[in-house]
Amino acid sequence: MHAPLATAAGRTASPTTARLINDRLALQLLQSEGNLTASQLRQLTGLSRPTVADLVDRLQEAGLIAVVGESGARRRGPNARLYGIVADRAHLVGLDLRTHSLTVAVADLLGRLRAERTVPIGPFGTPGDGDRPARDAPDPTAAARTAALAAVDATLAEAGAAGPHTLAIGAPGLIDPATGRLGGSTPAWHDALIGALRDRGAGTVLLENEVNLAALAEQRDGAARDRDTFVLFWLGHGTGAAVVLDGTLRRGASGGAGEIGFLPVPGTGGLPSATGCDGGFHSLAGSAAIVRLAAEHGLAPAPGDTPERAAAPPAEALVRDAVTAGGPAAFLDALAARIALGVSGVCAVLDPGCVVLGGEIGRAGGDPLAARVAARLTRLSPLRTDVRAGTVGGRAVLRGAVLAARDAAQDDLFGSTP
Repeated sequence: MHAPLATAAGRTASPTTARLINDRLALQLLQSEGNLTASQLRQLTGLSRPTVADLVDRLQEAGLIAVVGESGARRRGPNARLYGIVADRAHLVGLDLRTHSLTVAVADLLGRLRAERTVPIGPFGTPGDGDRPARDAPDPTAAARTAALAAVDATLAEAGAAGPHTLAIGAPGLIDPATGRLGGSTPAWHDALIGALRDRGAGTVLLENEVNLAALAEQRDGAARDRDTFVLFWLGHGTGAAVVLDGTLRRGASGGAGEIGFLPVPGTGGLPSATGCDGGFHSLAGSAAIVRLAAEHGLAPAPGDTPERAAAPPAEALVRDAVTAGGPAAFLDALAARIALGVSGVCAVLDPGCVVLGGEIGRAGGDPLAARVAARLTRLSPLRTDVRAGTVGGRAVLRGAVLAARDAAQDDLFGSTP
């Protein structure tokens, strides 16, 4: 028999706990390594042949793994059977809520994308309706909720999923840890959609700040894969940050960790207040401020001569053009100096050792902007800090939502194996 497992407290695990630990270990290996034979599972886990045989039987009976093929030269017999996770055992939904749009992704239990769609949600609820109220929609919030729910259902149907096991929603604004509700000036249809999804009772619903989900994506798939501690700086229409310390996302007592738009910094000509971030870091590094900074250097948004340019916010296009078309170095230097002010303030408190620049501006600036911020930071702070450009791209929030849903679903299914 395999030697008894010990708990973190030094006590011997009960047989039930030992089985759960072994099953979870096997499932994690099947996820990270791909399909494996029983012999390979024995080699990777160090478990005995009878223990592996028992866990394979349990996991098959639970519908979590199945024989997916055979391996080896002869490809016959029990030892050649390849086992893999039954990815369709559960379907996951990730949602990225914007002010005027919704992106839905449906993935399997391994987090592999099965279907995705983006639906514009106009101010009056009808997809793409601009500023015109729908004639049959006297309640614009209800109309927006209906359009968003229809998008979720259509994406599930496209993926061939009867329903979701877990839904993870990324939204702007604070998430109150006590009530689980959105705070701040968010669109009313966001709350209406979240409430409707919860009322359906079809799957667990997780709600998370969008920047926190983007940090999860960078931690798992992007620029911070080699870091347990880092801060993601979100630079877009607004500014925000996500704090990951010792591998754990830190939300703060009220869900407000990372609200760097309110960070008092020099150069704004004022101070932020409890009711607005004008005068804070947002006044230096938000999209509107970047457009004004570009104008000071003789740059103006170009006409939308391509679909990509037409769809990009002006600040994003200006930064991208400055990087790719060899725009004036003084503009990028000035922008980097502004960003470094916010980064230095966060580093002075947290000393994360690594800062990832995300959001539309971080993505547009890429490595050239990150290098400029790093150079400026060395003049402001004695703390060594690696500044990196995010690599997940414009789908960071959506990818983070899928990963959060996958983690929750696997904790539920993998942790409750009989």
